Amino acid sequence: MNESSPPIEHDTSGVTWLGHSTTLIQTGGQRILTDPILRRRVAHLRRRSDIRPANRPQQIDAVLLSHLHLDHCDLPTLRRLGDAAPLIVPEGAAAWLRRRGLPHAEEIAVGETRQIGGMRVRAVPAVHSGHRVPFGPTTATIGYVIEGSHAIYFAGDTDLFDDMSSLGAQIDLALIPVWGWGRTLGAGHLDPERAARAVSLIQPRLAVPIHWGTFHPYGTGIRDRRFLTEPAGRFADFARVFAPEVDIRIAAPGDLIRLS
Repeated sequence: MNESSPPIEHDTSGVTWLGHSTTLIQTGGQRILTDPILRRRVAHLRRRSDIRPANRPQQIDAVLLSHLHLDHCDLPTLRRLGDAAPLIVPEGAAAWLRRRGLPHAEEIAVGETRQIGGMRVRAVPAVHSGHRVPFGPTTATIGYVIEGSHAIYFAGDTDLFDDMSSLGAQIDLALIPVWGWGRTLGAGHLDPERAARAVSLIQPRLAVPIHWGTFHPYGTGIRDRRFLTEPAGRFADFARVFAPEVDIRIAAPGDLIRLS
């Protein structure tokens, strides 16, 4: 089980974790961005470190949103990305996004697929609240399986559910949330142990922990930084117990995870 953070490579094939749930997926000749947040501040949340200029995504073929929570759906980032690429969103989210200046939002339901060039995107279930606080809508929450030259599972934000064992084709890479942005987790999230149990159900070739160590509420994380630094290592420890056959890779924001 490899727990080291790989250096950034010049070969751009694979997945680049940009922090929290933002990943740049490159497979099948396409570039897909998930739950993009490319700013230092989102509401009361602060980013621990900036995205390096070389890692800022360009020429995106599609943007996938898992749900409308502030730490997954950042309107200024989405507007900055423009409308050159499809914005694929859960059921109930498109009309709200269109009213906020994103007319290219199109909905997808669990079980439906979209073809993005040589890549097929399929919506899969997620167990998580879809309400955007404080006054936003309540919509569906979903994950995605992206199939091109490799099969990649992007969980979005979810709790454990039995159907994780039935995602479809053999998953080459699972992008698994293992924490959040605060010292505690509410319902509908995976902690390090439950994330490892999820990996045991999915049985991917490789799993990378995401949704940890990127944002913290303003005024926290100064004296006690364990909630920013420990979740990925604890996930790897639990994965040794529950899914010892799965390769675990702990990445730092900006790291490229090769798929070949």
